[in-house]
Amino acid sequence: MHMAVRCLLAASMFAVSLVAQTEVASNDFKTGVSFDGRSASVTRSDDGFLLRSTSGERHIPMSRLSVQSASPLFDALFAMAQDDLAKDSVSAITDGAFDHGQSIPCPCFETGEKWHYVWTRDLSYSVDLALWRLDPERAKASLRFKLSDVREPSAPQGLYVMQDTGSGGSWPISTDRIVWFLAARHLLDDHTFADEVYRALNDTLAQDRLYTFDSSLGLYRGETSFLDWRQQTYPMWTAKDVTFIGQSFALSTNVLHYQALRLAAEMSASRNPSQATVYQAQAKTLKDAINRHFWRNDRGMYMSYIGGADHPQPFDTYDLLGISLAITSGVADSERARQTLADYPTWPAGSPVIWPERDDVPIYHNRAIWPFVSAYALRAARQVNDPARIAHELQSLMRGAALAGSNMENFELVTQATHVDDGDKSGPVVDSPRQLWSVAAYLNMVIEGVFGLNPDGKIEPKLPTSLVPMLFGDKDRIRLELSDRDITLVRPVKMDGNMLVSGTQKVDGKHVVVTLKSTQVALTPLPTNAPLYVSNSSFRRRPEPSGVALGTSRKAERLSMGRENPSPKPLGSGLRRNDEVGEGVVWSWTAPSAGRFRISIDYTNSNGTIETGVTAAVYLATAHCDGAAPQTMVLVMPHSEGRQQSTYGVFDARAGQHCTFTLKPGFNMSYLSHFAHYTGGKGGIDGPMNKADIGDLWITPMATKESQ
Repeated sequence: MHMAVRCLLAASMFAVSLVAQTEVASNDFKTGVSFDGRSASVTRSDDGFLLRSTSGERHIPMSRLSVQSASPLFDALFAMAQDDLAKDSVSAITDGAFDHGQSIPCPCFETGEKWHYVWTRDLSYSVDLALWRLDPERAKASLRFKLSDVREPSAPQGLYVMQDTGSGGSWPISTDRIVWFLAARHLLDDHTFADEVYRALNDTLAQDRLYTFDSSLGLYRGETSFLDWRQQTYPMWTAKDVTFIGQSFALSTNVLHYQALRLAAEMSASRNPSQATVYQAQAKTLKDAINRHFWRNDRGMYMSYIGGADHPQPFDTYDLLGISLAITSGVADSERARQTLADYPTWPAGSPVIWPERDDVPIYHNRAIWPFVSAYALRAARQVNDPARIAHELQSLMRGAALAGSNMENFELVTQATHVDDGDKSGPVVDSPRQLWSVAAYLNMVIEGVFGLNPDGKIEPKLPTSLVPMLFGDKDRIRLELSDRDITLVRPVKMDGNMLVSGTQKVDGKHVVVTLKSTQVALTPLPTNAPLYVSNSSFRRRPEPSGVALGTSRKAERLSMGRENPSPKPLGSGLRRNDEVGEGVVWSWTAPSAGRFRISIDYTNSNGTIETGVTAAVYLATAHCDGAAPQTMVLVMPHSEGRQQSTYGVFDARAGQHCTFTLKPGFNMSYLSHFAHYTGGKGGIDGPMNKADIGDLWITPMATKESQ
């Protein structure tokens, strides 16, 4: 469809949503909610609640933990989240790609009604939001399931967090496994578990530093966290070529590395003070690099991802999870934190997980609300004292759960429906009830978002006064009963501000009574006028490398392998036929000029589809140049369709310097013991696999200021 028509469609959809917003405004969220022609209502019963919605009826039993507010809907949905969590708490898990779908004993959390396995990112965000508090033993068992030692004797041994099957054969294209430590940090009072965390933290950080850290930009490479369906968020030309993703840098993944480094510094302080100093320095420089490379002044927001060192141009795309993590982690200073959240667009139904939306792909990450992301946005809004955004995210979470009758994984952005018919753009294309991170999101919204119970145990409520009619009605107090804490919030007599915060606190054992006080904070209006779609040519046209000088005098040199081209014609001075030494490959080359050079290798990796697997081929290429120390570079060769070029490495050489290049296997996820159970592809039960069909090596002079 033509872009002008798309814009008209977006405008009409927004007009419809404004009508829906008026409909919401007339509903008090006490006994029900209405939106977009759908409604839900709740009634109390002796043994719980009855939720009636256009999705059907659901009996919600009385819960172990409870809230007592003026809103039966609010109270019922908290009980529903616990009922969903009970169903997600299992003794065994299954996945068709492991042990041929046979049951695997594990007292774990499963991912949802449709997904009976444990994935690193889903679990970790869920535990971080709420599950560490509500079921710490099951949380630890689930997290331990995602740790693994190494089954390949020739590979460096250690205890590593595993990256699940992912784009191009998983890690190091997909690199957000580091989120595991976001969850584990809450459970360190168990000393045995803390020791495991510390070992895994050191080993995983060291491995990521070697294979994914780019010293020239000071950032970690790899895919955006959770946004792992690349056609939804990355340029369309990555559909068949993910090397760009492997060389790019994502905001969310870098913030997660920053938080892991901070945790490593804290845990090392008493164990290894000198190492703590190293981690502190790495965290600081990473924070600086994130702010230097991802902040976009014209938008007032942090970009979702940027290209690699050879394609460093900005991409006009943003994601709410990355922005929220930048705020809650402290990567963003107070001014940028407030601005980036204030500038991130909203719709009446909630906040989209990405913006701008794509007009050429179905609804999933695109044009969608994900409750767990909304919960992180709520955390960010609390941090910057934004009452409008707090209320917006809270009501979005309530509305979605009520209308669907469960804590669904995602919703369409404009209607907050679980499915919208829109031809080949229909969706969400994948969804599930009682999705674990959505369950955790709702629990977090109540415990932390309303009652203000922070992970450190402090009680810091920040309630917009706009929510007082719903939560308090004509009552003077609301109450939350947890297993280890009983919190009562008392409304102030006078409310002359726009936010209620803690005034005085009275503690009696597990009982805490917080008398709220009214305060006035700067009011930031929600940004509701952003276009749904924005034309972005960079999504369709692959950019030319900006860090490479090409031309008649500085062209790429191709060093052919002897077996593929027995009589190669050298493109530069001193090239000679290559030799194979044992299982390795050796290329020879003489530098035609002094400078910095880029190398990459033609390859084919047909060991799995581009969508999944654990056999991204990872090699260590070393340049041995006469009279200089060896220079080792990581070259990644993800699953490919036909011949592709690997990611690139960079080395320095002097004019006339003779160099040889050797290649040896590095590390990939198939080396982990855990994947001995993998039956969904290669690199599993048949043993580790880390190889590609190697072709020619290319050497390209990097641009200098004089040559640009």
